[in-house]
Amino acid sequence: NVKVLATTTFSDKSANWIGGNVIPVAWKKLYGKGRVFYSSLGHVAADFSVPQALEIQKRGILWACMSKYEPADEWKQPVYGKYK
Repeated sequence: NVKVLATTTFSDKSANWIGGNVIPVAWKKLYGKGRVFYSSLGHVAADFSVPQALEIQKRGILWACMSKYEPADEWKQPVYGKYK
């Protein structure tokens, strides 16, 4: 019951064995009575200065915690560079 939300395609420049492969980078699934959201986006805090990457994280967290009551636009923006 995994639903892939976002993918990326690697080039041969990354590694010759992975070139051209489509890899999931964000997915969600139901697990028992819970919900699981995974994203490999955001290796460094600056990655979330890209609005789309931040939005994927926000929506994934809201979905995983089943929040229908806290709109994503109400969230406070994270402070970047605090933790290095």
